[in-house]
Amino acid sequence: MNEAAALPHGPPMNILPPTPAGLESLLGGPDPLDYISMYANPGIPQENIPPHWHYIRYNFNRNNTTSQINLPVLAFLIYMVMEESMIFQALMVCQVSVLSNTLCAGDHVSWHCALDNSESRIQHMLMTTDVQLKSTQTPFGTVDFVQIVGICAEELKAAQQWNGAGVLDMISRIPSAGGVWFITDMRRGESIFELDLNAHEEVERGFELEGSNLSGVSARCSWVEQDPARIDIMHLKEKDCDSLQTTDEETHHVIPTAQKSFQSGNFEQNRSSGTNFKMDEIRSSSGVLESTELLHIKKLEGVHLVFNLEAGSLLPLAIRGRVRHGRHFTFKSVLGETAITLVANTVTGTLVDSEHPYVAQGSWLQILITDDLAQDMAVTFQVLASPEALSLPKTFSWPDRKLSVTIVADKV
Repeated sequence: MNEAAALPHGPPMNILPPTPAGLESLLGGPDPLDYISMYANPGIPQENIPPHWHYIRYNFNRNNTTSQINLPVLAFLIYMVMEESMIFQALMVCQVSVLSNTLCAGDHVSWHCALDNSESRIQHMLMTTDVQLKSTQTPFGTVDFVQIVGICAEELKAAQQWNGAGVLDMISRIPSAGGVWFITDMRRGESIFELDLNAHEEVERGFELEGSNLSGVSARCSWVEQDPARIDIMHLKEKDCDSLQTTDEETHHVIPTAQKSFQSGNFEQNRSSGTNFKMDEIRSSSGVLESTELLHIKKLEGVHLVFNLEAGSLLPLAIRGRVRHGRHFTFKSVLGETAITLVANTVTGTLVDSEHPYVAQGSWLQILITDDLAQDMAVTFQVLASPEALSLPKTFSWPDRKLSVTIVADKV
């Protein structure tokens, strides 16, 4: 495959990243097929496409048991400036590909550090399909080029709450934010919301009409079978707050994470926006253990849910962006195998129904949120949009449904 022939630039500068001992080519040679090609692209000035570096990272050192494989190749287009940081940026591309072997267009990566190790606001990434390099058929299978797009915190939040594709479309319409080629400019000091005053309205409109692709988060949460009319707040404060505390190592991640699974934080469900979601999809994507199938299924009369403030602040998104669009949302505990899945009436294959809205399979609790309850919750949880104004612990109760939700402080 000759990627140079497909791009309007000269010969590449190749970088061989550090390779673990013993990792050799699977094609018979001593050299690892693990490197980065860097091309100087002159851009197309008349189309507002500036000169830039085009990084292409290859990593074919994977054990494959079949002769046909699908290989995602990472690409990164960065504005041609600050050449002294080129090596750092190339190594960053290497680190991203190590995080996940299955990065796809629309995925996002929370990096929490400037991509060129500077003071830049560009500290996170979205993935898209490289607009110049198309899927290529090789004797070993299909090669797809997945491009990294540098974004700031506000844009990452929008991608998490709505979807990555929508944010990418907005970026493509603003040349200074990346334009149609999604060129990352580390000097960019303004988000798309500052560059386009209508951007917030577009994200909110998309969120209301399409819902959110975010289908679950790792969280500090717990649940108990309990009649909400008998909640003992003092007992809760002493017992459940302690059980939700974690060490600093557990709450502050040093290694950046690809947002695709509960093990790494949040994950998106890049599927059709239809409503025929199945519980086996929830189990496979959320990390709920298959062993739960062997555990006893129990129908509950009432439940009491406890979330820390950070997790609780996502309840409006879970209800407005997921359940009210006929979808599901799961909170998976970071402290164990506890999971809480909120499901709409249209989610198929669940354990719950109108007669038994609360069903536990081991430590995995499923809760049916009916349309009228979802509408009520959407209004009730609006106060969580300004969590700093809450007096904690804060309990929301629906006595007629034997359901209550308590929000406790992140740190007590």
